[in-house]
Amino acid sequence: MLIVKKFGGTSVGDQERIMNVARRCAEEYSKGNDVVVVLSAMGKTTDILLKTAREINPKAPKRELDMLMTTGEQTSVALMAIALDSLGIPAVSLNAFQVRMETTSVYGNARLKKIDKERILHELASRKIVIVTGFQGVNRYEDYTTLGRGGSDTTAVALAAALHADACEIYTDVDGVFTADPRIVPGARKLSEITYDEMLDLATCGAGVLHNRSVEMAKKYGVPLVVRSSLNNSEGTIVKEVTSVERMLISGVALDENAARISVMGLKDEPGIAFKLFNLLAKNNVNVDIILQSIGREKTKDISFTVNEEDVENAIRIIEENKERLTFHEVTSNLDVAKVSIVGAGMTSNPGVAAKMFEALYNVGININMISTSEIRITVLVKKKDGEKAMNAIHEAFFGNVD
Repeated sequence: MLIVKKFGGTSVGDQERIMNVARRCAEEYSKGNDVVVVLSAMGKTTDILLKTAREINPKAPKRELDMLMTTGEQTSVALMAIALDSLGIPAVSLNAFQVRMETTSVYGNARLKKIDKERILHELASRKIVIVTGFQGVNRYEDYTTLGRGGSDTTAVALAAALHADACEIYTDVDGVFTADPRIVPGARKLSEITYDEMLDLATCGAGVLHNRSVEMAKKYGVPLVVRSSLNNSEGTIVKEVTSVERMLISGVALDENAARISVMGLKDEPGIAFKLFNLLAKNNVNVDIILQSIGREKTKDISFTVNEEDVENAIRIIEENKERLTFHEVTSNLDVAKVSIVGAGMTSNPGVAAKMFEALYNVGININMISTSEIRITVLVKKKDGEKAMNAIHEAFFGNVD
C-alpha cells in the first residue's frame, strides 16, 4: 500500500513532537507500506517569519514573502529525515523544486498545476520514506510560490491523487472533524464521517481543520481522506462522497474572523454594473463571498460584499482606481465583522433550519448584518466581538449543550 501522511505545524512543533511523528511514520513503514510524508513549518514559524518581514517592510513584495516562507517547510522536512535516520529508517527530504510541483504564478495563493512523480517514485522504489515540503510550489519563472494558508493539506491530496495512493491521512492537533471548533465550543462533538461537500463548505467558512482547496481536489479525484490526531491513536473522521451514518440536521458550525465587509455606494442602477465590479476583483485574484445588493433608488444602488481581511486594501485600491468606469459615490470597509455559518446536507429536506439559527442569535441579543444561503449552508455576518458567542449559541440550539 502507498500511504500519504500530512502533519501540521503543531504536530512537528518541537523536537519531541518531531520524534513522535518519525516513530509513527516508521511504524507504517515497518508494515511494508510505501510512505510519503508532507509537512508544514514547525509551530508558529510561518507567523514569525511573516511578522518579521512586515516589521521590516509593511508592503513587502509577495514574491519575496513566498521565498521567505518556504524556508519553514524545508526546515521541517530536513529535520524529519534526520529523525528517521536516527531510528534506522532510510528517508529523503525533497522540496518543491526537487519534486517539481508546478503552480500558477500568483504569489501567496498559487494553485497546483502539475506534479512530476519521477523523483518520488524513484525514492520509493529504493524503499525510502519520502518527505515533501507542503504549502509550496514552483512557477514558470522558476520562483517559489506558496499555496495559501493551510496549503500543505492541498499538497498532500495532490500527491495522493497523482500517486494513486491507497489513503491520504491528515494529522492535526485535534481528534478529527468536530461539529464546531472544540477550543471555542466545549460541547462540540466529533464526527465519524462527513461528505466532501459538507467539509468543503465548512472549510470555506472558516473551519481550520482542512484547507478548502484540498477538499475540492479530494472530491474531484476521489481521494479518500482521514482526519485524525497526531497526538493519539483515535480513529478520526473519514471525508468521502456519501456517508453511511444517519443524516443530521446540520453537520457543523464554523466561524471565520478573518473577514471584512466592503460597501460600494451610489453605483448606477443599470445592467452590467455588478459584472464590471466583480469581474475587476476576480481578475485581481480577490475572492468575494457574501454579496448584498440594495433596492435601486434615484437610479443608483449599493453593493456590499465580504472578502478576506488581507484582501481589503487591494480590493479598495482596485475599486478606487476604476471609479470613473464604475461611477459610484463612495467605497467603505469594515474589519469589525465575523462570519458564522452552519453547514449540513440535512437542510434540504428540513424546513425551519434558518429560523432556528436566527432564533438562537436573537436569544443572545446578536444582530445580523448580512445573510447568504446555499443548498447546504447558511452564513451570517455579525460583529467580530459576537463571533464566538454566536457560534456557541447556534451550536447549543442544534446540538444541545453537551460537555
